[in-house]
Amino acid sequence: MESIRTTMSGCTETGKPRIAILMAVYEPRMDWLREQLLSLNAQTYPNLMLYIRDDCSPTVPFEEIQSCVQDCIRAFPYEIRRNEENLGSNGTFELLTREAEGEYFAYCDQDDVWLPQKLSCLEAAMAERTQMAYCDMEIIDGDGRKIAGSLKEIRPRLRYVQGEGLAEAYFFRNCTAGCSMLVRAEAAKKAVPFPVQTVCDQWIAIVAALLGEVQFVEQPLQGYRQHGDNQTGILTGVDSKASYRSKRILPFKERLAAYRQLAEPSPEMAAFIEAREQKHIRSIWRYRGFSPYEAVFEIAMCFLPDQIVKMFLRRSS
Repeated sequence: MESIRTTMSGCTETGKPRIAILMAVYEPRMDWLREQLLSLNAQTYPNLMLYIRDDCSPTVPFEEIQSCVQDCIRAFPYEIRRNEENLGSNGTFELLTREAEGEYFAYCDQDDVWLPQKLSCLEAAMAERTQMAYCDMEIIDGDGRKIAGSLKEIRPRLRYVQGEGLAEAYFFRNCTAGCSMLVRAEAAKKAVPFPVQTVCDQWIAIVAALLGEVQFVEQPLQGYRQHGDNQTGILTGVDSKASYRSKRILPFKERLAAYRQLAEPSPEMAAFIEAREQKHIRSIWRYRGFSPYEAVFEIAMCFLPDQIVKMFLRRSS
């Protein structure tokens, strides 16, 4: 495993807690990576450390990524490593979470653009009981042009939440993109290991919500780049009844088992998960408050032919 670590004298003598920025890199488009790194370098928050892991990019040389980081990051120290084998996004962020040091962790994609005040604003929102703060995001295209002022403009059903007692809400629907969050390191490390079938940012949000408050900063603090290769999406890889069941229903059993290691779920929550798996229509309807849209769709799926379901999924993806 190759690695480079830089140090910078005096950077911790600020009186502010250290924020570790955790970035997973895979086959980066170098102009986008450079733009993101420069936006990190321009952060106004005074005590930062950047951890980068390349997930065995097959065509982009590790040396090219190292050189880009060296050119762009001058304001704070960084460490860059290459995985020994391809681990995927969840596995790479899990390694970063295990090895990073700091009081807060900020998870970072390779192709977004952060506003200079992003980390300062999120850190200011971290009250005594707050385990995670997150922000809204502008949407930018491949050329960096703003195409929406808020993520809600392109995801009309998105509802941001804040406060206490949100773990069960996060369990069924995630409104917090990993790249928009600042989380206490203790909470993030408690989330390790990440469940295999749950996207890591949702699991971190669940654990943070179990441990305390979540705060939302309404101001868009970054440009979230939308392009054809974005990994996330509720219906990514879902195109039939079978794939919907395997990707949108069965993973909840694994997630529930991991949840039980930290807290006891409510009987209603466990019953809803069981009803969805067993296609118990009455119980799905009874507990639909946990996930209303999905409950209605899954009841309809019990009666609709697969071709109609496929057509609906194509239009919704």
